[in-house]
Amino acid sequence: MKKITIAIDGFSSCGKSTMAKDLAREVGYVYVDTGAMYRAVTLYALENNMFLPDGGIDADALRRKMGDIGISFRLNEATGRPDTYLNGERVEDKIRSMEVSDHVSPVAALPFVRSAMVALQQAMGRDKGVVMDGRDIGTTVFPDAELKIYVTASAEVRAQRRFDELKSKGMDADFDDILRNVKERDYIDSHRDVSPLRKADDAIELDNSHMTIAEQKQWLLERFHEACQKQAD
Repeated sequence: MKKITIAIDGFSSCGKSTMAKDLAREVGYVYVDTGAMYRAVTLYALENNMFLPDGGIDADALRRKMGDIGISFRLNEATGRPDTYLNGERVEDKIRSMEVSDHVSPVAALPFVRSAMVALQQAMGRDKGVVMDGRDIGTTVFPDAELKIYVTASAEVRAQRRFDELKSKGMDADFDDILRNVKERDYIDSHRDVSPLRKADDAIELDNSHMTIAEQKQWLLERFHEACQKQAD
């Protein structure tokens, strides 16, 4: 069967990564978590003191260091899913912290960061057979993707999911802080100048506010088989 490119876009904490990972494993495709890539850049900036006292990012300092930021993914044999590595160090847990969540949107909005990440993402998906999730996959990274999904859910539902995820990992979490962060990221992601979050004209929308993971998986598999059949016809 001819391989296709699958682009899954949507708001933060709406389950894109879980859906994309499960689908990739189910159909034997490569999964790329683009959100993790921006989080890794943010973690690098935090660890190298590139944020100003007012919370802003020292864009010039980060621009000078972009060439020193190496991001890769390695399969975790225990989970069967890829972990994120920053310059050879596993940072999968670090990049999911609230500190990174609070700083990632301004970093992801920087044109030179997006340009570097988009080029890396396009290289990763050059041979198709890839599932990629993020904010601008179907609009900027792979505008010709054969299957585009746009995922959404209420801010409250997404905040609860993020809260439950952090607590399950033994990490400190405050629901109100998470809800505030979700709403702030929604605004920044939708209003940035470069590659803002928006639904591609040919994307299929999925509101998964009240769906189980199993229901989402079944729905996405059906869309995958439909897209593959369309390519075969």
